[in-house]
Amino acid sequence: MANVRIMWILSGLLFAGMFSDCWAGATGGGAVHAAATEVLSYRVINTFPHDPMAFTQGLIFDNGVMYEGTGLRGRSTLRRVDLETGIVAAIYELSSHLFGEGITVFGDRIMQLTWQSNIGFVYDKESFEVLDQFSYPTEGWGITHDGEHLIMSDGTADLHFLDPDTFAEVDRITVRDDGDLVTRLNELEYIGGWVYANIWQTDRIARIDPGTGQVIDWIDLTGLLTAEERQGTNVLNGIAFDAVNNRLFVTGKLWPKLFEIAIVPEPSGLVLMAISVAAMLSVRPVRGSGRD
Repeated sequence: MANVRIMWILSGLLFAGMFSDCWAGATGGGAVHAAATEVLSYRVINTFPHDPMAFTQGLIFDNGVMYEGTGLRGRSTLRRVDLETGIVAAIYELSSHLFGEGITVFGDRIMQLTWQSNIGFVYDKESFEVLDQFSYPTEGWGITHDGEHLIMSDGTADLHFLDPDTFAEVDRITVRDDGDLVTRLNELEYIGGWVYANIWQTDRIARIDPGTGQVIDWIDLTGLLTAEERQGTNVLNGIAFDAVNNRLFVTGKLWPKLFEIAIVPEPSGLVLMAISVAAMLSVRPVRGSGRD
């Protein structure tokens, strides 16, 4: 009976927690505050090899092909990579004074940014021939597009919307999480109407409403690499999406692996407590049960 009473208490706590979350998100009443921005977790679906010498700055999956932009002066490249093997099928090397940054595919063109040189490059998607270059007044970090405009980050809290033909800025939003600026926006990917952004020097991705700049939720990717695998690597950076097969890929700078992941809810503290207590009860013998 004691165990039953404990489970009833836990059920009550869980219900109260869920009710309070719902109440906190309600509108009206000056004393009611919105709940904190939700933090989601992940589940690894598949793991692929990744060049541990690739300082990943941009990642894109298009029509069954993975493209990658890498950085560091003297090591910056644009690559076509076989997903299954990690083998580089084609490569273009940037001038040694340039630090390559984010990439995106727009039609039959690839755009690639550079960090502090204020120039980007336009390539033919198939041949990697340089077709054009463009300039911007900020640093270049990440780039994606929504089908109409290029969307570019510069390491601040701003996202710049550019005309894909003239590269003129047509709009700009500032990213905030419940009023607080979200800076260090890095590699970008546009998925399902949201902008996914790596946050430099963290294991988190922000999902951003491109109309308002508000962070919708966070994805915490802590633990993708083991402590041993982390040796000699750099930060999480690189988001790609296979729209045909609904697959989400992530990797990092100098990482030995590229991951296909699914996004899952992060269990609340009350849920974790209930699971822990229930597990303890399930292995504890009950007196008077007739079983030794």
